[in-house]
Amino acid sequence: MNLLLQANEKDNVATCTQEMEAGSQIVFQGKELVVKQHIPTYHKIALQSIPKGEPVIKYGQVIGLATQDIQPGDYVHVHNVESTRGRGDKQGR
Repeated sequence: MNLLLQANEKDNVATCTQEMEAGSQIVFQGKELVVKQHIPTYHKIALQSIPKGEPVIKYGQVIGLATQDIQPGDYVHVHNVESTRGRGDKQGR
């Protein structure tokens, strides 16, 4: 079973198919990721650096903006992403 699921090749995050412990090492698409924080099953992990204010992409679509710099292996969730879905003031990103 794949540990990570990337829905679209444009995605800069992937979904963890099982719980990930901090310090775990994962090889995904030929790149090694070190899990930085505990990540629950079906939550997101960063596949690449996402600077503060830049889009978080899943399903090939912008799902939010990074509220802080996010590094590969970081847990990506409401603590570091602001949703742009349903917000007229954030459309067009």
